[in-house]
Amino acid sequence: MNLLSDTTAPVHPALLAALADANEGYAPSYGADPLTGRLKERLEDIFATEIALVLTTSGTASNALALSILCPPHGMILCHDEAHIHRDERGAPEFFTGGGKLLPLTGEHAKIDPNKLAAALAEWPQDFVHTTPPRALSISNLNESGCAYSTAELQALTGPAREKQLGVHFDGARFANALVSLGETPAALSWQAGCDVLCLGATKNGAIGAEAIVLFGEARDRLGELQARQKRAGHMGPKTRFIAAQMLAWLEHDLWLDLARQANGAAAEIARLLTASGGAKLAHPVDGNEVFVRLDPALERRLKSAGAGFYAWPDGSARFVASWSTREDELAALAAAINR
Repeated sequence: MNLLSDTTAPVHPALLAALADANEGYAPSYGADPLTGRLKERLEDIFATEIALVLTTSGTASNALALSILCPPHGMILCHDEAHIHRDERGAPEFFTGGGKLLPLTGEHAKIDPNKLAAALAEWPQDFVHTTPPRALSISNLNESGCAYSTAELQALTGPAREKQLGVHFDGARFANALVSLGETPAALSWQAGCDVLCLGATKNGAIGAEAIVLFGEARDRLGELQARQKRAGHMGPKTRFIAAQMLAWLEHDLWLDLARQANGAAAEIARLLTASGGAKLAHPVDGNEVFVRLDPALERRLKSAGAGFYAWPDGSARFVASWSTREDELAALAAAINR
């Protein structure tokens, strides 16, 4: 019963097979290979617009590099206090921007409160020499509490940000989970919702280590700068075809959405089992593949003694994460431990 994280899950067989296929013969390096070109075309079809594309192997690198072209060293990035870029990336955005400041905002269930955003935009002007001007807004969807922003919620944040000429970054480490939860199109949850740069993650949803920085609209003009920063930071992989191969297989026949749907379904069952026991209460809505609950101590002991793996979260809740590979027998074992 490994429900610690979706990064602990195995790689999907289709992606391993794609890697073997990509390993035949030679190919140009640093993104000039045919597979990377095909991936760009495929993503343009999926997002129904022209894009620019950079591939990396980690979400932290993707987020930090993306923000580095949106926020200068003297600027500020607005995000939620629970945002991964604030809590879990060891200052990488500040490091990659050369000194950009993060301003954490609040809001229930790790969603930025539009009123808090409006207050911050008013409090931190763009043209006062003594304060740090906001230059970017970062939103995670799914967010760090496992909740999904609807298109209306996104636009309520990105609209005011763009009026102040802030660049908008979406952390999409679990973008596929948000898509299937909301039943929206990739376009609707990205550039149509005001996103300039999306960090699209496959690593948590079946890949070894495959992340795409997707630039929309005018942000595409920053591709050269992004590539230069990627190279200087040591995150420009020479054999990019192996990242592209994973992502192409992941996207083929909407596998990425099927895997996210499996993970979301397993999380919904985990939430049902835990709450039906009477020994757990949801801390946040379950919109994707993460379940946060407040556990009765007796139930927590039973689960741990049965070998269930989950994390104690800093807010006192317990986090259970389902993945594409969460099995029926694991859910059955969880049910048995709960009811023991």
